[in-house]
Amino acid sequence: MILALAALGLYWLLMPQPILVETAEVVISHFQDTIEEDGRTRVRDRYLVSAPLSGRVQRLALKAGDTVQTGQKLATITPPVSPLLDPRVRLELEAQVGAAEASVEEAESLYEQAKVLQAQARADLERTEKLAKQNITAAAQLQREEYLVLAAERQVIASERRWHAATHVLDQARAALKSADNSESGESYPVLSPIDGRVLRVVQESESVVSQASPLVELGDPGDLEIAVDVLTTDAARIKDGDKVVIERWGGPTDLQGTMRRVEPSGFTKVSALGVEEQRVWAIVDITSPRETWTGLGDGYRVEVKIVVDEMDQAIVVPTGALFRRGDAWSVFVVEEGRAHLREIQVARLSARVAAIAQGVRPGEIVVVYPPAALADGSKVRLQ
Repeated sequence: MILALAALGLYWLLMPQPILVETAEVVISHFQDTIEEDGRTRVRDRYLVSAPLSGRVQRLALKAGDTVQTGQKLATITPPVSPLLDPRVRLELEAQVGAAEASVEEAESLYEQAKVLQAQARADLERTEKLAKQNITAAAQLQREEYLVLAAERQVIASERRWHAATHVLDQARAALKSADNSESGESYPVLSPIDGRVLRVVQESESVVSQASPLVELGDPGDLEIAVDVLTTDAARIKDGDKVVIERWGGPTDLQGTMRRVEPSGFTKVSALGVEEQRVWAIVDITSPRETWTGLGDGYRVEVKIVVDEMDQAIVVPTGALFRRGDAWSVFVVEEGRAHLREIQVARLSARVAAIAQGVRPGEIVVVYPPAALADGSKVRLQ
């Protein structure tokens, strides 16, 4: 009897013990492949108002955040008399008028071009809507066309503002040239606001003598924001114009929606926190959520963005940690009746967190996540 008990105890000690594993259930869910990066808000169109001529600028009463109107006086410059009567200065002012006239013509041409692109985008949207009613095109294509129309409309507004700004710069240059003929003492030159907006930054606050082209005030419209995100060039290759963007952790109670407007064509080198050189490129995001939902956002605010580069409805989803390579194929361990069984699968989509499976597992099955090295086909397992 004692020998039998000893043999039984020795068998129990030598018997392979179940391996403790972490598991997850195979589910049917919406699959998304996203790129997550930090971004920074910025005013879409910034205007740096500079001194049109040399002289003494009086102390500015404006503060950052003040609202300004088109034509409102921002500063007053009292120029010295001799430079205004100098023939060289007169020629320079005439050249500035010519350059300003050319800028107005260029801005007007860009405005007309933006209107043509807007009309084309609307025509494409109307055609896509007709195809969508006939179930010929996908809903994602229709949504992408709607976002492109929205971007074209904003581009028209921006180009029109640039045209108006160039017109005001021309008026300032002509006024400066006209003042060269006035040699009366005590004359002053007002610096006017080229746009309706707010003061972003006061560069020259105190009274001082400034040279021509010295920056005075930076203006913009904080209600017209975009988000600049620097992404790895390997990720940027997967991003398309019109991709959906989710804006998270910006300080508000709910996430904001956006759309990818443009990935800039030129990259740059950035050193990461670990000291590794990375090639990155700027991606520009438009905020499509209603303005009243993000009134708390301002220029230069940090946000986190999630760029959706691929998605699939009603996909069989498993965690990426459950997948591993055996040869050229993907495999998983499926837990059945307390044992792990090796099974080869076919992956339809793959992201950093989850994978969409085309064949090999069924919804409701249990798979091993991060399988240990000791796990083999048929091994007994114990679930955490």
